[in-house]
Amino acid sequence: MEHIETSDCKCNIKGAPLATSYDAQIRPLLDAVDRLRNLKVMQEGIQLPTIVVVGDQSSGKSSVLESLAGISLPRGQGICTRVPLIMRLKRDKSAINPQMQLEYKEKTIQITESGITAAISRATDEIAGSGKAISNAPLTLVVKKTDVPDLTMVDLPGITRVPVKGQPENIYEQISDIIKEYISPKESIILNVLSAAADFTICESIQMSRQVDRNGERTLAVVTKVDMAPVGLHEKVMADDVKIGLGYVCVRNRVGDETYDEARVEESKLFETHPLLSKIDKTIVGVPTLAQKLMRIQAASISKCMPDIVKKINEKLTFNVNELDKMPRNLSTVSDAMRAFMKVLISMKETLKKILILRDYDEYPDNLDMHGVARIVDMLTEYSKELPVNQVMISEGDFLMEEIIVLEEAKAIGLPNFLPESTFKTLLKRKIDGISHFPIEFVKKVWNYIEKVVIKVLLKHSDNYPQLQSSMTRAAENLIEKMTKLSCQSVQRMIDMERVGAYTSNPDYMATWCLLMGKQDHFMDLLDNCYKGSILDFDRFGKVNVVHLRQQQKEIAEKAFDLRMRMIAYWRSVVLRLVDGPALHILYSIQKLVEVEMDEEILNEIAGDSGKGLEKMLEESPSVARKRDRLRKSVELLEESKQVVATIIDRIALLDD
Repeated sequence: MEHIETSDCKCNIKGAPLATSYDAQIRPLLDAVDRLRNLKVMQEGIQLPTIVVVGDQSSGKSSVLESLAGISLPRGQGICTRVPLIMRLKRDKSAINPQMQLEYKEKTIQITESGITAAISRATDEIAGSGKAISNAPLTLVVKKTDVPDLTMVDLPGITRVPVKGQPENIYEQISDIIKEYISPKESIILNVLSAAADFTICESIQMSRQVDRNGERTLAVVTKVDMAPVGLHEKVMADDVKIGLGYVCVRNRVGDETYDEARVEESKLFETHPLLSKIDKTIVGVPTLAQKLMRIQAASISKCMPDIVKKINEKLTFNVNELDKMPRNLSTVSDAMRAFMKVLISMKETLKKILILRDYDEYPDNLDMHGVARIVDMLTEYSKELPVNQVMISEGDFLMEEIIVLEEAKAIGLPNFLPESTFKTLLKRKIDGISHFPIEFVKKVWNYIEKVVIKVLLKHSDNYPQLQSSMTRAAENLIEKMTKLSCQSVQRMIDMERVGAYTSNPDYMATWCLLMGKQDHFMDLLDNCYKGSILDFDRFGKVNVVHLRQQQKEIAEKAFDLRMRMIAYWRSVVLRLVDGPALHILYSIQKLVEVEMDEEILNEIAGDSGKGLEKMLEESPSVARKRDRLRKSVELLEESKQVVATIIDRIALLDD
């Protein structure tokens, strides 16, 4: 267990807990952090060093804070602290009378020492309601006295599992969420208040703090009610079974009507004279010791965290300044609007060109769905696999029966062994009809994808002009619809051309047909001789069973074989054309879309009709105005924060030395 040594200076115990002699070194650091807190720099995602007070219900949290501040806080049954209470204790030697104020909901209310309890209760009711519900909205209490340590602490609701009347059923979850929000940042120091009578290993507050600070490196434990459970306390503290890295401090809080002065005197006597408690090391007992430890820990934490805080402030400031610079300037004339609009159009066009043509995805490196060319190739590959290949045509259905039926219906008075051209056309048309939906579905799928990409890019580049987005989106959708229709018509013509007749100059047709026809003699032999088996092997094209053909006329079976082999040889050319044709058409159409059509369609939509679309740009949208205002306020806040931290960096360097 690590113990932080106290300073050589002595705490005056005559008044309520007093600050140590090194206030002058710590105070400027604390003032700077408090100034940052007042500026609400934490809303910018910049965490500040904070002492967060947690404890199970009735562990004595409020009593510890009262002892440190020398004031009375609300008490009662159930949860007394219903909102995060930020206590800023400031030692002010010039304060003849204590000065106190409450800050919440953008209000500052001056209060008296005797009226603290009532004022906090009223403010809590205003924030969280008059019942027993809790809220995450903070309440700040500023205390300026001559005899308080310079500390800023956040007191959180005590942990309870069982809701009482008037509390929501999920009160434990609500409290847990608030506590975890405050203790999770690595900049937070956890002041864990434990009752001496409790088993430290099963305390809820210990369990929660260990979730975010497993080794206890930023946890300090305060053991209360030591006079009520002194037996074994020395052993519990020294054993440190729950890993409290910043050590323990044992205290005796005020009892009954004792004044704070009397309470400190009684506390000192207790740890000096009690037969069990007097065995505890004097460097870890008493409220004054606790005050010293907290101030030293607080100063060390600020010193450690401040360089990172400065870095984060500078980074956030640079980022927000850049974001503000990127915001569109207020437009005053239609000419200004036209220039701004053309800039949006050009940038959008460049992005689409990179995504859909050049395969440059630097703007969307991790969003694979926006890698346009790659995704279209995926669709093309999937589409080509849907079209039946030669192996399928060899084995589909009963081998040659479709051809035989067509040949039977094409019989005519004429020369024998003559293969009618009409039979091949009939079979080809049937097969084309069977796959004609695939090319149409493919182009529709591609254009649906392109539409999504175009809309995303459009919305991204027109983000500063939301008043134009609906018109530009409508124009893009209309254009994609028109392009889809043209593509479907073009592909349909390709399909219709395949239906009209059979032609190819591809030498692969004759080579494949001759290869397949080389199996004809074996085929006829299998029909004549059942002892030779019934399986015809076409090598890489597959195998078929011919037993059902032995009942057919040999002449018609021979013609049917020729027909099927011609179809298999020719079908390869058909499939290639139905893949290559739509693919090339899509490439051409995308290039035309990006380089010509998109400009014209959107320009007509926005600049046409007497330029009413451009006039809309002169009216800054509420969302852009809000963003501009938010960035301006953030930049002002961060610039002021930068000035605040700049004044104490040198002081931190001196402390480190």
